[in-house]
Amino acid sequence: MSTQPKITVATAWLDGCSGCHMSLLDLDARLLELIEQVEIVYSPLVDAKELPARVDIGLLEGAISSEDDLARAQLFRARCQRLVSLGDCAVTGNVPAMRNHFKLADVFDRAYHENVTLKPQIPTREVPALLTPVRPVHSEVRVDVFVPGCPPSADAIWYVLTELIAGRVPDPPAVTRFGA
Repeated sequence: MSTQPKITVATAWLDGCSGCHMSLLDLDARLLELIEQVEIVYSPLVDAKELPARVDIGLLEGAISSEDDLARAQLFRARCQRLVSLGDCAVTGNVPAMRNHFKLADVFDRAYHENVTLKPQIPTREVPALLTPVRPVHSEVRVDVFVPGCPPSADAIWYVLTELIAGRVPDPPAVTRFGA
């Protein structure tokens, strides 16, 4: 067993479908190899509920569309040595940003009045304030690596992670593209 400390990795999803995290799980048997090199210290995929003060690699999936998303992106930037914008939503805003073409009041009306049969109402508790417009991660915080794809393939994620673990700067366009 190696005595060298493992590289720490944190992941989070903002406004998106979690497809990028599903692709991460699609590493399948490579997850066992990955876990020998890294410690996942924060993620919706593990029990850890608090982002450590210092993390080597942070992966953010999804767009910034709420105050909670913005706060999480800022916290990741402050605490992660390398920040990866993972997937088309994080890189461009993609599907979540489609609401940018509508007034926020119309979005709320459509979701909470027009499409509801019992007690139509706009929620007021435990719902983060929405931002306008929806934005990609790099519009709010500095991003070190952009990994396009909807979602990026397990192979693309593997490539990016193994390059970062080895201390190299990955070239994601060599292995993935928008929408792929």
